Amino acid sequence: QVQLVESGGGSVQPGGSLRLSCAASRRTSNLYALGWFRQAPGKEREFVAGITWDYNTSNYADAVKGRFTISKDNAKLTVYLDMADLKPEDTAVYTCAGGIGGTYKYWGQGLQVTVSS
Repeated sequence: QVQLVESGGGSVQPGGSLRLSCAASRRTSNLYALGWFRQAPGKEREFVAGITWDYNTSNYADAVKGRFTISKDNAKLTVYLDMADLKPEDTAVYTCAGGIGGTYKYWGQGLQVTVSS
């Protein structure tokens, strides 16, 4: 089993920045990639960004391209989501997930991100 522990998040004004972190308890063959998802009140959960452990390839949802950056520290088994130019519509619970082949098997507990003036 793999545990994903998230940290960061909180409240910020529009235009501000935040960093989210997600630390994995261990690496397994089922942990090929880590991604961030978010769910706003009354909305479906949506993919935000993802990155692979070995090939460092990343992808982003259109809504966050150019504003969010996903990165990783292999030695720490940690993935980061740097969020800049935050907008009120970015307000959501952000959750880290890990898996392989587009299937996310492991999930963190979720972090609240609130963007408000």
